[in-house]
Amino acid sequence: QVQLVQSGGGLVQAGGSLRLSCAPSEYIKSIVTMGWYRQALGNERELVATITTGGTTNYADSVKGRFTITRDIAKNAVYLQMNSLKPEDTAVYYCNAHPSPPRPDYWGQGTQVTVSS
Repeated sequence: QVQLVQSGGGLVQAGGSLRLSCAPSEYIKSIVTMGWYRQALGNERELVATITTGGTTNYADSVKGRFTITRDIAKNAVYLQMNSLKPEDTAVYYCNAHPSPPRPDYWGQGTQVTVSS
């Protein structure tokens, strides 16, 4: 079964930077969009950023100007560069791959990002 494998994350002080990476265990055909979501303790999972095959990006208002999503089409990989981190960015971050219908989405295992004040 194909899995999305995440790396990166950890503990950083406010104002610091982290980079998240995600790639599948096997190549996935026809991925339309890849992205990152996060879930803070007690909250619902929310969108952080997405990127299409054509390179169109979408960001949550709370991370605009601080986070950058990029994608390596050949590797099916997606990355999230997080700068100027704030304590409110603390959450478990999940990688997502959305293939063309009717296949279901793929999700990574999640990685903890903790920003201390």
